[in-house]
Amino acid sequence: MEVKVLDINGKETGRTVTLSDSVFAIEPNNHAVYLDVKQYLANQRQGTHKAKERAEVTGSTRKIKKQKGTGTARAGSIKSPVFKGGGTIFGPRPRSYSFKLNKNLKRLARKSALTIKANESNLTVVEDFTFETPNTKNFINVLKALGLENKKSLFVLGDTNKNVYLSSRNLKASNVVTTSELNTYAILNANNLVLLEGSLEGIQENLSK
Repeated sequence: MEVKVLDINGKETGRTVTLSDSVFAIEPNNHAVYLDVKQYLANQRQGTHKAKERAEVTGSTRKIKKQKGTGTARAGSIKSPVFKGGGTIFGPRPRSYSFKLNKNLKRLARKSALTIKANESNLTVVEDFTFETPNTKNFINVLKALGLENKKSLFVLGDTNKNVYLSSRNLKASNVVTTSELNTYAILNANNLVLLEGSLEGIQENLSK
């Protein structure tokens, strides 16, 4: 698959790059994508929820009324879940929601996500660029030139570029990652995927294994 390379002004450079069909043109596996996204979201959960059960609630252990003769149900403690202020029955406890997926499945999910973006024509290749200093205005100008000002976008860099990252950090709709940080959720969560030329080799090398 050949894709035209644009500059930061949104104009064609006259060059093209060839994207590997084994990464950007496979048969998407929707179930692999589902599992990878599910794992990503599960890993974001803190799992610190907690409700007190009857053994943990503060209250008297005195039997609140006699066992028989009242005409109502038996009751032994004010901490019983049936009373207001009592414990919670089977309440949530702190736990981890994370689970494991094998590397091949996660690799398949990322390739499927990249293929989906390519099939939808929501994938753009831009020549490598940088800024002398962190400047949000410069990054906004790049978004305007690429027609992404009002769209969710994901920029993938070949190597860490502090100035580009800091320039984009204040923009909620834009995200900047390196090839090693690329994940299925981030790809699908963005309306447009912008790959810098320097990232292509790393992406194709990581996912062709």
